[in-house]
Formats: sequence, C-alpha cells, structure tokens
Amino acid sequence: MPHKQSQSWIYTCLLVSILPTLCVGLLDGLYCGKENCYDVLGVTRESSKSEIGKAYRQLARKYHPDLHRGEEAKALAEQKFKLVATAYEILRDEESRTDYDYMLDNPDAYYAHYYRYYRRRVAPKVDVRVVIVVTLTVISIIQYYSGWQRYDAAIKYFSTVPKYRNKALDIARDEIQERVHNRKGKNRKSLSKTEQKEEIERIIRKVIEEKMDVQGGYAKPTLWDVLWVQLLICPYTLFNFIAWHALWFWRYTVLKQPYGREQQLYLIRRHMGMGQHQFNSLEDKQIEEYLQLELWKRDNFVAWKADQDEDMKKKLAENPRYKAYRRYMKNHGPGRITFED
Repeated sequence: MPHKQSQSWIYTCLLVSILPTLCVGLLDGLYCGKENCYDVLGVTRESSKSEIGKAYRQLARKYHPDLHRGEEAKALAEQKFKLVATAYEILRDEESRTDYDYMLDNPDAYYAHYYRYYRRRVAPKVDVRVVIVVTLTVISIIQYYSGWQRYDAAIKYFSTVPKYRNKALDIARDEIQERVHNRKGKNRKSLSKTEQKEEIERIIRKVIEEKMDVQGGYAKPTLWDVLWVQLLICPYTLFNFIAWHALWFWRYTVLKQPYGREQQLYLIRRHMGMGQHQFNSLEDKQIEEYLQLELWKRDNFVAWKADQDEDMKKKLAENPRYKAYRRYMKNHGPGRITFED
C-alpha cells in the first residue's frame, strides 16, 4: 500500500510538471491563439511557401463571408476567415514562421514567446536606414531652398537701400542707357514705363548679385553647405581641423614663430568672439585699424575693449532716450508683483 501511494505521488508530480508545458504551448493573444496555425491551414511544418499559399487561397474562398447566408453562418465564416488570414500572415513570412516554430519547440519559454511576438509587431516595418536617408534628404532639400529664399530676400533688401542702389545705378549706367533708353536693332521699339522700370530693377539686381559679397546666414547657398554633403565630408573636415590646430601649436607655441597677417586676423576674430562670415563682413578700413592697433595681442585687445565700453557708456549717457529710461527706472524701478496686487 505505501508503495502504491509513493507511485501515485510520483505520477502526480510528473503530471504537475508537464501541465505548464502543455498549457503554455499555445497562448491566447499570440499568433493563432489556442489553435495551431499549421492545422488551421491544413498543412505541416515541412510544407513549402507555395503549398501554404495554395491552402490559404482555398480556405479563403471557402470561408469568405460574402459566400454565406444567414447571420449565424456569416458570423461563423467571418471568424474562421480571420483565423485563416492570421495563420497565413504568420506562416508566409520566414522570420515570423521561425518565431512560431520556436514557440512550438520551446513551449516552456513563456516570456520569450511574448518578447518575440510583440517585438515583431511593434518594430517598424520600414528599414531604419531608409528612414534616416529620406530624413537627411528632406532636410537637405529644405535647407538648400531656404538658403535661396534668404539670399533672394537679402538681394531685394540691398536693391532698396539708397547707398547700394545708387552705386549699382552708376555701375550699370551704360547698360541702362543702351537697353532701356536708346534701344537699337531688333529691339528698337520703345518700352513702356512699366517695362522700363522692370528692366532697370532687373539690371540693378544683376549688378548687386555680381558685386555684393553677401556673407553669413544670407550668403548665396551652395551644395557644399547642405547637411548631406557636410556629413559626407565630415571625416575630411575633422582631419583638417585637427591638423590645423596641431600645426598652429607647433609653429606658434613651440617654435615661437612670428604671426603673419592671416594668423593676426584669426586671433583678432577669436578675441572678439566673431564668426568667420561676421568678421569678413566688416569693412576693410576697420580691419586695417584693428591690425594697426595690434589687437591680436591679448593685452592690447583688453585695453581697447575697455576704451570701447567706456565710450559706449558715454554715448548712452548723452542719449535722450537712455536718459529717459534711467529716469523711469529710478522713479518706478523694475516691474514687480506684490501680495497687495
């Protein structure tokens, strides 16, 4: 009797240990639920993709809801049709079919099944590399055309400034005289006032584009400035940056070589905290003044900057608007909110 009890206890333990495996083999909410996808389509695990497709088409025609009459029959057919479509979606894709076979072969790997299933469901269908390439391309196109819009706005603005407009008229006086006021040959027909005005504006714009060196954010865009090209030449740019600074350190820090004009301008620009385009937009006369003052030397720059700040304070002190502002701040102080308010 005790021997039989021990045997029954062993069988019970074995059954309890096997039950989770049997129950976890097919999970609700994953793949075909409690149904085996192969059994749903009537195929085996050795069936080829063409055989799976053929079985699906036969079952899809058989259980298509439009081929059944009556609400109950139609609802049952619709449910069966969805299950067949789900089984086909899982088994026709090699990666999804591999995950499903893994679940059948490893029924106890409960969490792994959920991870594999939802990783594939949630993961983007499009290759990330394609998304990155398309995004960079769109940004580059927008960047390029935005640059042209800014450049066009700058040229239009310079065309309205009397200083640049009059200079452009002086440069293009002969061309305006020939093409607008004294037309010859085939174009000897006189222009109307509107046409003359449009032609003059076109000539002024052309002269400004040719003579005006627009710098900074409104400079004429080139393909070298777009994001795609900058990323492609990034290694070359980084190499030049490192090589330039290493050469600077060797020549002017270790060997103590004297600065040339280019090096002096670089130091002046760095002391002033200005970008390359911003510094290039300065007038030549002003740049020459900086060189004469030897502002590339740190001590000279600090003294010059202090003088400039002092002059600015004096100008502000003499400015009527700034006086009124200081008087207002003295009488009323900065705006604030109190508990009484």
